Amino acid sequence: MPSGARAPCQRPTDLSRFPAIVDFDDTPPTLRCAGDEDRSTQGSRRRALTRAIRAQADVVVDLSELVFADASLMLDLAMLARRLRAHGRAIRLCGAQPQIRTLIELVGLHKLPGVMLEGPATAFA
Repeated sequence: MPSGARAPCQRPTDLSRFPAIVDFDDTPPTLRCAGDEDRSTQGSRRRALTRAIRAQADVVVDLSELVFADASLMLDLAMLARRLRAHGRAIRLCGAQPQIRTLIELVGLHKLPGVMLEGPATAFA
């Protein structure tokens, strides 16, 4: 293999060229989740979550571009809601695709104090 060439399926070591899957914007306070979020991406969402915790208003969690998530993201969102609630703020979950909404409902995130889930309820078959 020529020098500098990567073997097929080898992951790049510099991930800074890839867009953040979870990011936070201060105005208005919005946490955006996109793509696939699971335990392997948990470390990369820490910076955005830390910024969201410091928000001075309720935080909108935009899930419209989130395709897959596991319980680790739901736990992080529950932690965010708890920390915000301690300061009189809440999170508003919006734009969840059906499979994400089902996960939210299965883990009970939407039942926590300080969490509002927008959109139609999922129909369980």
